[in-house]
Amino acid sequence: MSTTQSDRLRGLLEPLVAAKGLDLEVIELSKAGKRRMLRVIVDSDEGVELDVCAELSREVSDLLDESDVMGEDEYVLEVSSPGADRPLTEHRHYVRATGRLVKFQLTEGGELIARILDVDDEGMDLEVPGVKGRKATARRIAFTDIAKARVEIEFNRKDKKEEEA
Repeated sequence: MSTTQSDRLRGLLEPLVAAKGLDLEVIELSKAGKRRMLRVIVDSDEGVELDVCAELSREVSDLLDESDVMGEDEYVLEVSSPGADRPLTEHRHYVRATGRLVKFQLTEGGELIARILDVDDEGMDLEVPGVKGRKATARRIAFTDIAKARVEIEFNRKDKKEEEA
């Protein structure tokens, strides 16, 4: 997608998405056979429910129909929330992942799997799980030390409410 079209799409859609209390994470335009696929990814601190995506999809479609930003060619519109495996790239992504287990690729090489406890402007406090019966350890990591980060899916972790009961 050309930068101009990307900028025009972002300029058109961002106010609509922000009015819903959501963040516009990604606008992606790609070829899907003879048609084009426009994927709009939105998120919020509370996550995004399916009904909100459906409502936003209708509103985005109407807005695009009123505009010439997509031109005359057919396209398929998809409005969704980011998947569980999306990379953490923005400060707000790390804040939203507080309490979650994250796999970090470090800039110095190597990787670290740890739970995010707290996030501030410089980095975050982590809890590194203990191995073979050892206790978990605390660690501080700066954003500048992170090359890549992604939430690890946990199938057997108890919810905080379950732990308190």
